[in-house]
Amino acid sequence: MTAETEKFNRYGFIVDREANKLQIKAAVEQAYNVTVKDVNTINYHGKKKSRYSKSGMLRGRANHYKKAYVTLAGEDKIDFYANI
Repeated sequence: MTAETEKFNRYGFIVDREANKLQIKAAVEQAYNVTVKDVNTINYHGKKKSRYSKSGMLRGRANHYKKAYVTLAGEDKIDFYANI
């Protein structure tokens, strides 16, 4: 567990870039059987990357993605390691 999880009861997820906060809230509540208090989202843009190879300079980009921080209500917890 991270300090943020312990202090604020907040969890991070990488979600579909087209998903909105209401859809994320409903999905987390259904999947983990908890009550979601708040959802914050961040869109990350992929970094440009390059490397040298035999055929010359290869250039590309890492994928874009969206991250959601979900704050749970009350004493709810998500135990990711219960199914291992």
